[in-house]
Amino acid sequence: MNAMADDGIEKEEARRLALESGHIVEQPAPVELPVRRRREEDEEEEEEGAARKRLLLVIPLVAAAAAIVAIVLVGMQDKGIYSKPVDELVAQKGKYVGKAVRAEGTLVHGSIAKQDSPCEYRFRIEKNGTEIPVRYAKCIVPDTFKDVPGMDLGVTVEGELKASGDFEASNVLAKCPSKYEMKEKQANGEKVPHVAVTPAMTP
Repeated sequence: MNAMADDGIEKEEARRLALESGHIVEQPAPVELPVRRRREEDEEEEEEGAARKRLLLVIPLVAAAAAIVAIVLVGMQDKGIYSKPVDELVAQKGKYVGKAVRAEGTLVHGSIAKQDSPCEYRFRIEKNGTEIPVRYAKCIVPDTFKDVPGMDLGVTVEGELKASGDFEASNVLAKCPSKYEMKEKQANGEKVPHVAVTPAMTP
């Protein structure tokens, strides 16, 4: 027993001397991270990975949405309606033939002609002395579209300008006279636009 004890003492003494002489470098004991901290780091890595995946999904969706918006805007530009007074439209006819146009003017008195079969209205609108013939192939016009003697009626037509100079209307808008104008006409014993004057169209 004494021999074993002496042997252990000698080994410890030898180790101490080796440490002091620098021949042996004592390694520090490994430090382990707490379990909770490791779990938090793992969760952070998982969240970052999920965020990257979401970003990868969002980018194509945003790009697709931008492409759709661009297509819609281009389509709207192609289908845009030019709005022009009658005199300017006629003066620049070559520029607007075959395109969607909105023509603005005043109804030429006595120009309304209606055909029942098939339904069709023909009339003329003018601006600054320039007239344009309009064909409206529908049965119903706005209630305010009345030809009243002595009262100018503002009319806007939407449709297509033909090479012949005629206007093929798909929509007719008639400006309702102001209450002041109507009261003034009534006070003078004149008609106001609630009675239609639509002579029959001759074949």
